[in-house]
Amino acid sequence: MIFDTSIPKTQKRQIKRFENGTFSAKEDLVAIEAPLEIHLQKESEISGKSVAVTMRTPGNDAELALGFLFTEGILSNFNCIVSTSQLDENIVTVLVKDDTAINLSQSDRNFYTTSSCGVCGKASIDAIQVSPIFKLAGFSPKVKPELLFGLQEKLLEQQSTFAQTGGIHAAALFSISGEMELLKEDVGRHNALDKLIGNLWSQGMLPASNHILLLSGRASFELVQKATMAGIPVIVAVGAPSSLAIELAENNQHTLIGFLKKQRFNCYTGHERIEG
Repeated sequence: MIFDTSIPKTQKRQIKRFENGTFSAKEDLVAIEAPLEIHLQKESEISGKSVAVTMRTPGNDAELALGFLFTEGILSNFNCIVSTSQLDENIVTVLVKDDTAINLSQSDRNFYTTSSCGVCGKASIDAIQVSPIFKLAGFSPKVKPELLFGLQEKLLEQQSTFAQTGGIHAAALFSISGEMELLKEDVGRHNALDKLIGNLWSQGMLPASNHILLLSGRASFELVQKATMAGIPVIVAVGAPSSLAIELAENNQHTLIGFLKKQRFNCYTGHERIEG
């Protein structure tokens, strides 16, 4: 299981706590939020082009950039990537071969995304949907309900920054047998998933067709779309899915689960994968 602890994700802040009618001085630990600018550059070019700015929690920035470029459909072949570099703490440059096909037509943004919403900067509704490379076929693999009940506890055992701050999201990848293989955290739920998918893409592990994705919050359209791009068949959310997320999951044959608890959950699409 991979979990990055090398870069600070929190900071201490002096606050005034109001309790029992009076203020008292306290120290609070908060999640760090800072901008990351993603540059895309071809080998023969002197400088790169700014593709997006996202508000993120520092750490795994190269993975975030790679995941963003892949899940947005901007790049599709990892072999086109020459290197990633971060000469500035808030700028990542992805260098690609000169003959690389770069598709910016689906990602016409205002070049800014907030930590809470990665599609808010989209220029049009048509630009929201991205054509996936991988297609799910049939309703496999099969998953036991008892396995799903234990996922959230396993996530909380490892989600250190959330425990410290209560203000950060997580995306975790589990094997079909329930073993956590990868965990990424970020103040933005879409960033956490991009970091996870960027790692998988760089390791040649896509499609993740025999895995389960666990989201620490709700399941939005955007998160389901990223899971679609990564070929992940089972999407489990602690919170609620949106109507558009359900529609997208159904269209792409995902198993989409929401409101995961210790003894129950709601299956919105793809119940055929659930044994029982």
